[in-house]
Amino acid sequence: MLHSQSDHHHLIPQTATSHPDNPIPEEPAALPEYHGTIDIGGPSSSSPLLTDNSASSSDSESPSTPVSDPQSDDVFDALRLDKTLSIAPASPSKDRKRRASTVLISSSPGDVRRILGEEVGTNLVEKICCGGGCCFLNSADGDLMNETLTPISAPDNDAFRSLKLELRGLSLDTKLTKTMELPEQTIFFISIPKTGSPQESSTTQHPPKFVTPHPPYDVYSAKVYHARELTKPGAEKRTYHLDLDVTNYPTESGDVDFVVGGAIGVCAPNPEVLVNEIFESLAVPTFARDKPIMLRTTNGRWPTVWGDEMPRELMTTRRELLTWCSDVQSFPPTKLLLRVLGEYAEAPNEKKILLYLSSSQGQASFCDLRTGPYVTLSQLLNAFPSSRPPLDHLLSVLNTLMPRFYSLSQDPQISCTREETKCRRLIEIAVTVHEMPNWRGGSRTGVGSGYLESVAQQIIDAERGGTKAEDLHLRVPMFRGLMANPLAREFISDGPMLLIGAGVGVAPFRGFVQRRLKSANCANKVWVLQGVRDSLLDELYSGEWGVEEDKVKKVVQSRRGRGKYVQDEVRHQADLVWFIINAPDGRVFVCGSSKGMGEGVEKALVEVVMEKGTLNREEAEEFWTRKKADGQYIAETW
Repeated sequence: MLHSQSDHHHLIPQTATSHPDNPIPEEPAALPEYHGTIDIGGPSSSSPLLTDNSASSSDSESPSTPVSDPQSDDVFDALRLDKTLSIAPASPSKDRKRRASTVLISSSPGDVRRILGEEVGTNLVEKICCGGGCCFLNSADGDLMNETLTPISAPDNDAFRSLKLELRGLSLDTKLTKTMELPEQTIFFISIPKTGSPQESSTTQHPPKFVTPHPPYDVYSAKVYHARELTKPGAEKRTYHLDLDVTNYPTESGDVDFVVGGAIGVCAPNPEVLVNEIFESLAVPTFARDKPIMLRTTNGRWPTVWGDEMPRELMTTRRELLTWCSDVQSFPPTKLLLRVLGEYAEAPNEKKILLYLSSSQGQASFCDLRTGPYVTLSQLLNAFPSSRPPLDHLLSVLNTLMPRFYSLSQDPQISCTREETKCRRLIEIAVTVHEMPNWRGGSRTGVGSGYLESVAQQIIDAERGGTKAEDLHLRVPMFRGLMANPLAREFISDGPMLLIGAGVGVAPFRGFVQRRLKSANCANKVWVLQGVRDSLLDELYSGEWGVEEDKVKKVVQSRRGRGKYVQDEVRHQADLVWFIINAPDGRVFVCGSSKGMGEGVEKALVEVVMEKGTLNREEAEEFWTRKKADGQYIAETW
């Protein structure tokens, strides 16, 4: 808004770049570039030339205390006083007024670092760094210009090529800076005298006793009563249903029990084939893999799951630890792991590459490695075959293998099967198999979903051949957990509910409907919006929701007919959404993948409230925030 000039105001002097008749800032037609040096009192008296082709670089991972941060005026004062300043201005149109003098002094992160100083630049971006260290870039490209350096040869194997690493000018003579220190070894193996003949190991069936999820209770070995595939051949993802017998599950204090919407934790092992492959890569002799050893740790919880952080000494085997205690395929590689592999690599080129990935110069390649397709431990060991670290030092830098959680897909209070006069108590879960390509050109599955699929497939194959599932004596190591998760905690026996889910996310809602439909006059108080790709291939639990299924459930297909997503149906059911969320004890539950479905449903719910409540977007988002705080809007996404 323009104000009239008064006696108390001073006119701002106009210059050749002032345009009082055109106060709206405009982008210049082109930016001239600065070709010169800047000295702002940093650690060095001069900086390299700044051009469009400057290489990306950054600071150290452990910057020292910086000098005072330069202000923006300091930079431009330096530009004004610099005698080497060379500016190539653009040629704007004669009809277009020049807005202001603009000099391009930075076109890359490396330019910013050189302008702000070696230490200052990192500290400025460190506050918003993603945590992966990607802000600490330091290029090694300068070595490419030195013909006297020994070029590095990449390992000639498929595993290394699958990593798609860009070595960015690395040579055997490249001087690496700020390389990570070798991680402290916190795990040690101590040999014990041989006592008698070795016993047959049951490692693949049940975890060792010290893998305790919630002391003092042990992992329960649940017998698999039945299993079947819910999806049809041709479905994009495979989903299985398993019935687990928990009749003899130990009683816990506080009258804890399985509840609608609760979940169980499954302690899934690493596949035996993968464990043996790691043993082979590390050259662990066959006789030593199942030989009892004394394990000593200096700190932390490992190899327990949620035990106290303390030193430990316990009897175990190398196979038990690698099968049940360390995750070898779910997490992207860390610098700790790469540094250990580099320490024990014998081939000079492999050692240099691994140390490069642990250094400041290799940060960009390290970020690419972490943010690309998942890389397994076996893949790294095959990519760098000369690296054979001791297993105890390797285990010191691996993540703990954690339980996988699965929601109950039925009302556990009513599920049992009769065996003569005895009722066997069952709980039911559904699991979708997550597949991804592996470096050998095939596919691999997640730890939990792959394990449960193998169990289910054994039962399916046996039953096709006329063998009963119980004759296989297959068991799943599990424990009762998350009985107070949001789905279970916010479930109530009265009040209208809208259940929105896609894929396996609808599984816990089946138990909700079973419980609610047992009550009289409740068929009109629960509704399900189920998103599927194709109802002929991947509609889960069709016909298994109880009586009145056709009245309570709406299936939305994205790959058949006109194609519609579950969030589209949420908008179409705006009146129902508005009625439920404003009703006494009304609940809206959302369960499924956060990518796509979760985000889309949340956006649709906001738009419904904007329309029905005549609110703007900010007010509508605040509306759902309050409903979430009040327990009326519950979203469980992953």
